[in-house]
Amino acid sequence: MLTLLVAGSMFFPGLFLLSKQCLKRVPGLCWSEGDAVIVSARLVSSIQAIMASSAGYIISTSCEDIIEDQHWLTTSYILFAVPYFVYDIYAMFLCYWHKLQVKGHEMENGPRPLGVALTSYLRREFLMVLHHVVMVAVCFPVSVFWRQGRGDYFQGVMFLAELSTPSVCLGKILIQYKQQHTLLHKVNGALMLITFFVCRVLLFPYLYYVYGRYASIPFYLVPFSVPWHCNLGAALLMAPQLYWFSLICRGALRLFTGSPRRPAAPAKPDADGHASVLQPANGYNARMVEHNASPPTH
Repeated sequence: MLTLLVAGSMFFPGLFLLSKQCLKRVPGLCWSEGDAVIVSARLVSSIQAIMASSAGYIISTSCEDIIEDQHWLTTSYILFAVPYFVYDIYAMFLCYWHKLQVKGHEMENGPRPLGVALTSYLRREFLMVLHHVVMVAVCFPVSVFWRQGRGDYFQGVMFLAELSTPSVCLGKILIQYKQQHTLLHKVNGALMLITFFVCRVLLFPYLYYVYGRYASIPFYLVPFSVPWHCNLGAALLMAPQLYWFSLICRGALRLFTGSPRRPAAPAKPDADGHASVLQPANGYNARMVEHNASPPTH
């Protein structure tokens, strides 16, 4: 167990540092430190998503009995991947910090104190940071210890939720470099909408449906047949997915209909009194979705 935790703790930060150095040295790109950090963070997220999805497919297709069958990869990948969520909180902060520099705050107003930047980051990315903390503090012990080796099929299907992550990351990279007008951005936006809906929104109804078939009970009776804490956990995990999906739908509507965006509200000042015009690191902020989905003006 400890070996896998240590391996994950070394793999994801190491991959981030390696990709950042490689991107800075690619001939013709001439990327700054900030560009390399932002793209590397999203590249690591995409690689983790592909690994998790692959593990989920192997596990879910190997379990005939959805309750009793076990697969060695289930607990092994959880132990390996849980350090990713700790790393990603730090990586998102690095992206936020470099965006401050790109927007000129550092040059115009002097270096921003680390504590002020961290507070602003936590306030802006509260939901995403909370999601990562819950994954480590709650989902990790539940998946490894509380399950007692049962329900590997369900855990494998939940890994498949990461199938939507590469398209989300690619979309944020295209937006970062003002490529909203390209065909690639529109195709990727459609793919993101479909994969997010199928892999994250329909995930829990599907799991309830599968359990209903297993237990030979109607779908609508499943919530009354499982322990209350299973319903509570499913509701808490699904709620932010519904919120993020609503923002993606709003962005997709503006992207594909070309409807004009509403006048932007005056920017609220940060903790240091300066107006904030940054995009959030998680890619789901409502103001950012409206801006990103609008037809380009350049």
